[in-house]
Amino acid sequence: MRTQQILLIVLSIIIVGIAVSVGITMFNAQATNANKQAIISDMNYFAARALVFYKRPTTHGGGGNSWTSDVDNLGMWLGFEYDDSNDELSNENGSYTLSVNDDVLTITGIGTKKGNDSSTSVKATLQLTGSTSNVNTTIVN
Repeated sequence: MRTQQILLIVLSIIIVGIAVSVGITMFNAQATNANKQAIISDMNYFAARALVFYKRPTTHGGGGNSWTSDVDNLGMWLGFEYDDSNDELSNENGSYTLSVNDDVLTITGIGTKKGNDSSTSVKATLQLTGSTSNVNTTIVN
């Protein structure tokens, strides 16, 4: 009888250990997905605000249908914690780099959680074409 009880206890411990392990894995996957969605949501918000900046005349503090007027003004317009030395915004979800190439504004977001590969952070890129208002989002990790 004692052997059966010990066997049941050992088996119970193994099952509980496996359940805890699966739970931790599921929690980490959910945290990664939540950070990925937060990064994309933030970038969409920045894109909407950037488009307002793009279309607003320079006399009213906007870009005057140009991104190249001043990326720093755009960064300040978007708000949050803007670092003009490297054109980077940051908040609790991650950091976002602004870059301009002709009529295309690129926002690259790097999250605070590890991505699907478990080695590099969550990363997504949004490209906004000012003249057509087209948005293209790519999830990297």
